[in-house]
Amino acid sequence: MYDLNAIAEEHLVNAHADEHGRSANLILRDPPLRQSVIALTAGTSLDEHNTPPAASLQVLRGVVKVTAQSGDVELTMGALYLLPPERHGVTAVTDAAVLLTAVND
Repeated sequence: MYDLNAIAEEHLVNAHADEHGRSANLILRDPPLRQSVIALTAGTSLDEHNTPPAASLQVLRGVVKVTAQSGDVELTMGALYLLPPERHGVTAVTDAAVLLTAVND
């Protein structure tokens, strides 16, 4: 069992100590499922990248903005968002931590 609150807090502390303002860890890997906690300091972005075949983003702390060709969406704490099957980026509007769930074939 994982304590997502504790993991999010730990990674936010680590993100503040990181020169790039981020910290991440793969917490569950059971192919084809992967779950990672990603923490970003306010203003930090994950550049545009491809979406796995199926993926969702759950906001554990703060606010993030997902940018994609189909439109941008701002997500607040507690939001669960199905990532569109297209390239996208993520920017922390405030200090934020998310749970990325991805299924790869």
